[in-house]
Amino acid sequence: MTQNDLLNLSYASLDQAREEMNGLLKERRRDYSLPQPLYNDPHMFRIDMEEVFQKEWLFVGMTSEIPTKGDYFTVDIGQNPVLIVRGADGSINAYHNSCRHRGSRICSEHRGKVANLVCPYHQWTYDTKGNLLFAGTEMGDEFDKQKHGLKKTHCKVGGGFIFVSLGKQEPEGDFDAFLATLDEYMEPYDVENTKLAVESNMYEKANWKLVIENNRECYHCEGSHPELLNTLLEWDDTNDPRAPQSFLDYYARQAAEWEAEGIPHEHKSFGVRNRIVRMPLKEGTQVMTIDGQEGCSKLLGRIKNRHLGSMRILHLPNSWNHMQSDHFIVFRVLPISAQESLVTTKWFVHKDAVEGVDYNPERLRQVWDATNDQDRRLGEENQLGINSVGYEPGPYSKTYEFGVINFLDWYTDTVLKNLG
Repeated sequence: MTQNDLLNLSYASLDQAREEMNGLLKERRRDYSLPQPLYNDPHMFRIDMEEVFQKEWLFVGMTSEIPTKGDYFTVDIGQNPVLIVRGADGSINAYHNSCRHRGSRICSEHRGKVANLVCPYHQWTYDTKGNLLFAGTEMGDEFDKQKHGLKKTHCKVGGGFIFVSLGKQEPEGDFDAFLATLDEYMEPYDVENTKLAVESNMYEKANWKLVIENNRECYHCEGSHPELLNTLLEWDDTNDPRAPQSFLDYYARQAAEWEAEGIPHEHKSFGVRNRIVRMPLKEGTQVMTIDGQEGCSKLLGRIKNRHLGSMRILHLPNSWNHMQSDHFIVFRVLPISAQESLVTTKWFVHKDAVEGVDYNPERLRQVWDATNDQDRRLGEENQLGINSVGYEPGPYSKTYEFGVINFLDWYTDTVLKNLG
């Protein structure tokens, strides 16, 4: 069933679905996978969209994607087109990409640059602060332009990461503490002086929760990700209960180097939803390239040590990220339907780096193109198996899959809270 088909759901069936979802989440075993409808039912998917993706903070992109005034990019969150634009004063603004005249999308391109925002339908014109500048004399003398500016979405920035929330009210919780820590931990990378080197978009025929579940464990890595394991250590973070003493000793040696350079590295968690941790890569490797050696000749920001490992940044419900010495990689997941998701991957380098001289886009993306496609196949097979009449929730390993348990705990608590 497509997103448009969801419009045909009756209010009665949706109310029934809310009651059923409430019961399924309250009764589920917290160390087991979810009941089947939560992975494949279009009614449940619509509730996910309304109670998670239309109410919570979502990662949408990086500030360096829109470096100067009038630069913009667009993103579709379910049926909600959103426009993110850099204002004349340098601020980052997010709006519903819907004209206040008759609702047409204003910006149809994924990226662009404008002096003002002009709706192509009837040329209503807005500035980058969302103010309506022109609606034509046809609207009559009584028409008040000030009451017809673009509708804003909540928007916050931390460490160069842009987050939006589509809810009427800002989500509850101390999100600002996470943003402040992002500012501190991202400072060495100087995001404003980076640029987007390459981007990929991958459609995966799997529920968005299966995409996140797969990311939250490396139980499957040894059998599935040879390219990634050229550089990646499988431990989830410095608190991973599986990590041997040899890893802890290696981490301590690396941490001493990072401290000498003033590079933040201590594990920071904000509940189970947001986490920042710097992890070393395999000894002798620098970044996540196929051979573990440099991806770009220019280091980022004030970084001098190529052996910074990967600073992993988690933001539920839709993002994980790897910050490295000469480039960084951000991932964004957006639901498309009950059994389809869009995974966007972006690679960033120093803004002065020259393609073909300082970096090769194909080399930058080689490892994660392979890994993403491997994960796509795993997710799609997972979805097909879950669709079976023989599926029932199965147990997670509390050591190898604790990250998945944490994610589904967050998901369960968030949906129950928002359902009221």
